[in-house]
Amino acid sequence: MSATTGWTALDEVLCGIEPGDNIVWAVDSIGHYARLVAPYDQAAREHGHQRVYFRFGPDTPLLEPGDGLEICHADPRESFEGFIRAVHEVIERVGPGAVYLFDCISHLGDVWQSDQALANFFMLTCPRLRDLQTVTYFAIERRRHSLTALNAIRTTTQFYLEVFSADQDFYIRPVKVQYRARAVMDTLHVEKAGKLEPVHESAILAQILTQSISPLNLSLHEMGYWTRMFHELDEAIAEKAEGRLSAQREQRLLACLQRAFCVHRSGIAELVKRWLKLEDYFAIRQRLIGVGSIGGKAFGMLVARAIVRDRLPEIAARLEVHDSFFVGAEVFVTYLVQNRVWWIREQQKVPECFLKDVEKGQERLLQGHFPSEVVAKLEGMLDYFGEKPCIVRSSSILEDARGNAFSGKYESIFLTNRGSREDRLVALLQAIRRVYASILDPDTLEYRRARNLLQSEERMALLIMRVSGARRGEFFFPQAAGVALSYNPYKWHPEIESEAGMVRMVFGLGTRAVDRADDDYTRLVSLSMPERRPEASLGGQWEHSQRRMDVLDLAGAGLRSLPVEEVLPECSDFPLEYFISRSGGPAPWVSFGGLIRRQQPLNDLRAILRELSEAYAEAVDMEFALNVFPDDSYRIHLLQCRTFQVRKGMAHVGVNPATVGGRCVLETNGAVIGLGREVVLDDILYVPTAAYAALSEAQRYQVVKIIEQLVQKHDTRRTLVLIGPGRWGTSSASLGIPIRAGRIARASAVCEMVEMHERLIPDVSLGTHFFNDLVEHDLLYIACFPDKAGNRVDVEWFLHQPSRTSDLVSIFPEHHDTVRWISVPGMVLHADPMYQTAAIRIAESTG
Repeated sequence: MSATTGWTALDEVLCGIEPGDNIVWAVDSIGHYARLVAPYDQAAREHGHQRVYFRFGPDTPLLEPGDGLEICHADPRESFEGFIRAVHEVIERVGPGAVYLFDCISHLGDVWQSDQALANFFMLTCPRLRDLQTVTYFAIERRRHSLTALNAIRTTTQFYLEVFSADQDFYIRPVKVQYRARAVMDTLHVEKAGKLEPVHESAILAQILTQSISPLNLSLHEMGYWTRMFHELDEAIAEKAEGRLSAQREQRLLACLQRAFCVHRSGIAELVKRWLKLEDYFAIRQRLIGVGSIGGKAFGMLVARAIVRDRLPEIAARLEVHDSFFVGAEVFVTYLVQNRVWWIREQQKVPECFLKDVEKGQERLLQGHFPSEVVAKLEGMLDYFGEKPCIVRSSSILEDARGNAFSGKYESIFLTNRGSREDRLVALLQAIRRVYASILDPDTLEYRRARNLLQSEERMALLIMRVSGARRGEFFFPQAAGVALSYNPYKWHPEIESEAGMVRMVFGLGTRAVDRADDDYTRLVSLSMPERRPEASLGGQWEHSQRRMDVLDLAGAGLRSLPVEEVLPECSDFPLEYFISRSGGPAPWVSFGGLIRRQQPLNDLRAILRELSEAYAEAVDMEFALNVFPDDSYRIHLLQCRTFQVRKGMAHVGVNPATVGGRCVLETNGAVIGLGREVVLDDILYVPTAAYAALSEAQRYQVVKIIEQLVQKHDTRRTLVLIGPGRWGTSSASLGIPIRAGRIARASAVCEMVEMHERLIPDVSLGTHFFNDLVEHDLLYIACFPDKAGNRVDVEWFLHQPSRTSDLVSIFPEHHDTVRWISVPGMVLHADPMYQTAAIRIAESTG
């Protein structure tokens, strides 16, 4: 392939161009670029090269159709990922040896509101064009982009040349000429009668360069899109404080900020637009590392605080001030590009190979390097926090969106943040790497595929928060923390008002309430009846109280789970009686009795939930921490807010399950207790009432052994429902199935058939010890009353489906027909506690 600029004098200055060269023209006007494009395209046409023009800018087209030119229209407004994909599909189709022309790529930075995105596009595209031995022209506007972006472009390209006019003369200044003609670098050349002559005289150089080149590249016009936007924000805040800011300018700037922060992709865009003001963006700007969206989790926290600030100012004064930092999503994209993970991640968008090379990608992310300017800002953040604990939390664009919580899918990492500045920085960077790597976790990708989100643009921002609480001895923890729901899905007494909400609370760090701990219990508080517990007796309350607590061990062990009594001796700095009871059990135990009797903290939580739910126009799920001071005052730390969601991939349905089509084999209308879900089932374990009722007590315990073995053979994706008569978890086999909740925790739901035989209809499990276990294991509880309206079970269907029990277990074969393991395609569980309905339906083609 012969390569030329089409301008002989320029070829001579550059000592020729070669296949694989990318040439970037930094121009003052599109007219200068067009002047260079014309001879370049003409020469390519004369040499018979395949010519491709990527057309995406608003300026007059650089070339007109004809003479074999392929014009590819790509729209950068759709998304960064979509534009990259469209460009590279063309590049791969055309193959080696072509001649390319791109519109001015500064337009891309404008569309994406990010110079870093522009640089990332170039770093992804330029190397591939070089591999294919093409020749490519790009243009970029001078004095417009940040040094970070320009340095990335200059490092990646083979040629970078500035073009400008001064005193009616046309000048070219080679800034980078890779591998050849190094003597001309930074030498100004002026066009004279078609020739390019070097300018050496100092007087002439000084006159020209002072007009045309910015000293040190530090002028405002060369500081990039975000710097210019933030400069205008600073001016607007000052004008607003003086009463000089016009409403029109304020709204225009807000719209600009919303576009730059990708609010439209946050999942709660209308809430962000309604509640976040210029002052909120100014506060973000003060704590933003890098640029780009701050993600769904950060926006949810900020919106919730803004709602409380504006609607509940008295309670807002009792909120713990957050002094969080935000790492913009563009830092993540750059990290992917610079550490050679971008194209691995792109494979995840193809369902046939979405898990290909994920281990390689995670390894690169866990060992990657960060841009120096990002590291410098992270060091400044560590200086601000000092040696106080912090947590690095994921805050991706898709996270905490309506209907897709991504709960527990991405990492959140506590840092004790102790030691030398260097050691603390190493730990911080490794924590960020781990959060970034979690985006390629197979479980996360399975979650995205199940929700048709593989094609959706996903970027990882970070929310880095100070840990709420105080140091006590070598431990650090808040006094109370947990999850508050504006709708109570665990209605354990008829008089409880579900709409008043509930709290799931622990002593110490909230991890045991948020992530659930199978070895312990949390405190459930109905906000309509705070002192009514699920347990009837004081002994039952003690038995189901919290035994272990999570703390940060500042001596170096990090996050630890310790017996409560081991930590209590360090708790002399706050009113311990708010949280600990010293009667009713053999030792002090966590009851939260004093806090509940105090009333005001729970009243505040109820009011916050009410206002958030009203603003969101649906139920919400809020994470919080709470600390009481020696003077009896307290602070609530609002950590996170999202629409009512469920962990482990199952989301609140949001529609009445009774309206879902398909053959219904089970329908209930009454007790649906727990977090709602819609699950495609792999298996149903069904125990027929008549067969079980005919067994002796000893035989029923044999049936329990069969159930335990079958459930343990089920995988951990929780696509199993258990259906059987009477109380599950009862201590008396005459009342139902005496099995422990921990032995069936792999199931998604358990449905009690409220029948045993003609003379015995046992009470359902509400208010029993088994109920507490269901809550801790996140098992949905369903009660079916066959004789009541709205309840029915298709016994004939369950009895006539093939059972796999004999294939899976060998014990007690005489009972294999009493425990039926049904695995047929098309089974779906729909359950919603807000409607108090549940149904299992089978696709018509399979049922």
